[in-house]
Amino acid sequence: MILSAKALAQEIRIGNGANTDGICVIPAPDLSDLEDRGEASVNLRLGRWFVTMRQTNETVILPTPEGNRKIGKLSKQHFVPFAKEFVLHPNRFVLAATLEWIRLPPSYAAFVVGKSSLGRRGIIIETAAGVHPGFCGCLTLEIANVGEIPVQLSSGMMIGQLFVHRIHGTVGAATTPLAGQRKPRLGDIRVDPIYERLKKTIV
Repeated sequence: MILSAKALAQEIRIGNGANTDGICVIPAPDLSDLEDRGEASVNLRLGRWFVTMRQTNETVILPTPEGNRKIGKLSKQHFVPFAKEFVLHPNRFVLAATLEWIRLPPSYAAFVVGKSSLGRRGIIIETAAGVHPGFCGCLTLEIANVGEIPVQLSSGMMIGQLFVHRIHGTVGAATTPLAGQRKPRLGDIRVDPIYERLKKTIV
């Protein structure tokens, strides 16, 4: 069940008061405005770090553990101060981080969706939308421009929305190597033992 605006605001008040049972969002959103609007989500803002991929003569990048080192060498970090712009051209892709640091207790999970006003201009962010129970850190956003014209992104602007829902059943925090990050990361692809066995199957 997705938390209502009032329930979400109450959980953030608890979490931002250093109680680990609540939801922590730093910097804190305007909770009175959240309750007045009645929207069941927290607006997320664009942080100041971006990761792009360099132009390369590589013919292919393998989405496997063997490809981790190569793709890491092809990435480049950019720092964009507040009130400055990052222009995302059509058919281009960038990783960015939220300005907000999020901490979810083990009893909650969340998902991120883009702002409809940006989506109608071709900006898509929710290619990996799930936030697992117990996550803490800045969220990495996979942003693509699928439109026809360049779009100017500014650090600090509203970029997405976080919806939170309660976990039913046994409560336990998930483990992820991407937790605790302040900057966007490509992340490593880990060994998939089932896939490794499938590759060895003779058809």
